[in-house]
Amino acid sequence: MNWEPVLEAQRRYFRSGATLSFDFRRGQLEKLARLLPENESRINEALATDLGKSPFEAYASEIGFLRSETSFALKHLASWMRPEHVPSPITLFPAKSRIEREPRGVVLIIAPWNFPLQLSLGPWIGALAAGNCAILKPSELAPRASSLIAELLGASFPKELVAVATGGAETSQALLRLRFDHVLFTGSASVAREVALAAAKTLTPLTLELGGKNPVIVDADSDMALAARRIAWAKFMNAGQTCIAPDYLLVPERRKDELVSGIAANVGRFFGDDPRRSKDYGRIVSLCHLDRLSSYLEHGRVTLGGEQDRDALYLAPTVLEDAAAGSPPLEEEIFGPILPIVTYRELDEAIEIANRHPDPLALYVFSNRKDVQRRVLREIPSGGAAVNDLVMQFMNPRLPFGGRGTSGVGEYHGHFGFELFSHKRAVVQGSRLLDIPIRYPPYRGKLRWLKKLLR
Repeated sequence: MNWEPVLEAQRRYFRSGATLSFDFRRGQLEKLARLLPENESRINEALATDLGKSPFEAYASEIGFLRSETSFALKHLASWMRPEHVPSPITLFPAKSRIEREPRGVVLIIAPWNFPLQLSLGPWIGALAAGNCAILKPSELAPRASSLIAELLGASFPKELVAVATGGAETSQALLRLRFDHVLFTGSASVAREVALAAAKTLTPLTLELGGKNPVIVDADSDMALAARRIAWAKFMNAGQTCIAPDYLLVPERRKDELVSGIAANVGRFFGDDPRRSKDYGRIVSLCHLDRLSSYLEHGRVTLGGEQDRDALYLAPTVLEDAAAGSPPLEEEIFGPILPIVTYRELDEAIEIANRHPDPLALYVFSNRKDVQRRVLREIPSGGAAVNDLVMQFMNPRLPFGGRGTSGVGEYHGHFGFELFSHKRAVVQGSRLLDIPIRYPPYRGKLRWLKKLLR
């Protein structure tokens, strides 16, 4: 499909001023707020088909999350849109200064398959609140969810405001050859490099939400029962296919067996003796990804799980020990239900191991000691972090979500999403009452006064 006519139609619609008013933006957000609960059963069915998600997990991580984001935007939209008045220096007297948030225009949102609704519609909430038109490109690896997004938005919103581009990589490539006013891409670092190169050719501003090796550092004095329970939940949610999931676990040698036993016990409590039969445990998105994950098991000792079913795209919750430093499971982002265990003796060693990798999207530390918590947060850079918990930093709409370095560029969620998709225009409102002559030539005798004003 040729997307240039759609893009041009959206540009005309945007330039008409249709998206600028508070009432228009509020009306579209309210429409989305109604659309989600009205289609909850269809969304559940699509997510179960694509990823084996349970209704609880679908609501917690996708439907409920989006409803919360939409409600938050509706509650604060008026204050976000209000011009921000700022002080003016004496050199501008008696002028007044303000910052106005303008929509960027037409934006492109390219989403991955692991949370297909949340990562398509979540950024769009910010773009819509900011008054932009948008083209959404959900992932072809979640075909049911992708087609449902296209159907629901196509039936509820004008195509000039939002259009959904289904299809594979060739569709993304065709879209990236066009000139958008902003692109937000969520996915892998390798694909992000291609996206960045394509965006550079049209000088399109870019936000990248990527991933990385997210470490969990468990201190020797931690509450191991709590750590085991929360790590097992966060790691194996969505079958480990979560960009902020713990990617590997750093634990003191003397407490390793206790923590691993606790994780195994919680996997049993969560999913039963055979997680394959659990309705609460997801599936791997494709055979290609299952084969990639299976290859990691050759580089260590499986002490929990490891069972696979290629026909069912199933890989059990798995703990991997004794993987060698530099091996694929300790170097590559796993993005699946495999948790490598790495032991350490002193905290210095754990921090050094974590810092061998590029900045992660998420950093986790379990410790009862404030000094340990502060040191880990201070010495290991990351996009976001949680102390004595995991993943929950994503759930607060008042916190930014984003990476740094190879884990991403830019952030969104809540007000940060509105800001991301807004241009902050500086405005000086000059006064006609006073026209100080120092600014005008000839300048003889005025320099000393200028220096007094600008020092």
